Amino acid sequence: MDANDRQNEIMNLLTAQDRVEVEDLARRFGVSLQTVRTDLRDLSARGQLSRVHGGAVRIASAANRGYAERRSLNADSKRAMAALAAEVIPENCSIALNIGTSTEMVARALSSHRGLTVLSNNINIINMMMEDDSKDLILAGGAIRKSDGAIVGEDAVEFFARYKVDFAIIGASALDADGAILDHDAREVSVARAILKNARSRILVCDGTKFERAAPVRICDVADLDVVITDRPVPAEFYRAAEAADTRILWTRENESDENV
Repeated sequence: MDANDRQNEIMNLLTAQDRVEVEDLARRFGVSLQTVRTDLRDLSARGQLSRVHGGAVRIASAANRGYAERRSLNADSKRAMAALAAEVIPENCSIALNIGTSTEMVARALSSHRGLTVLSNNINIINMMMEDDSKDLILAGGAIRKSDGAIVGEDAVEFFARYKVDFAIIGASALDADGAILDHDAREVSVARAILKNARSRILVCDGTKFERAAPVRICDVADLDVVITDRPVPAEFYRAAEAADTRILWTRENESDENV
């Protein structure tokens, strides 16, 4: 069981009970006490739990629990998409990532990449990479949305306008078959647009369940992207819109390097 699986299991336990103990978790996972403490430190840094002497307790905020729960949704698909994104992104380049559980997973998949300059409005991503001396980290300024660690608003938009990165990596809340890429929060969308506008190559990482969801605010269209990474074949209309714009669609099933057909 890797660190991500252990941490997901810890959060599942805290959904059912108020507290977990370091020694109990070490026995449960067959790992050292220090490994468990590292897992708890990572989860605490992302605002998913509170550390106490000998263990950790559940954070009472329903909003925080909701974001933690979203991390566990389709976790295997997100992990596979992130691995594919890591193949697309080279070492020694600059990247910008927005808020989202899929972009967090991409950040984790880039742990072995060296020479990256990483810009983000996602506190969780910056915290995750803090101990990696091979990466330069730049956190956007602005108002913090406490439910998920997103930095949103005009300050964040202006921050990204000051840079030109090699790769933008964004997530989204919903996808329409006609090619629309959508989200719920207009402030968050403004930041995502600024990230896309100020990048040489634009990548969307989004699992196929987002075609089953609706959101009111348009981030962009598939034609505005260079690469879409997903976990299954996309609707025919979406694929045709991508093909017309020379947007590559990569998916993680069967042959991960093939485009949709």
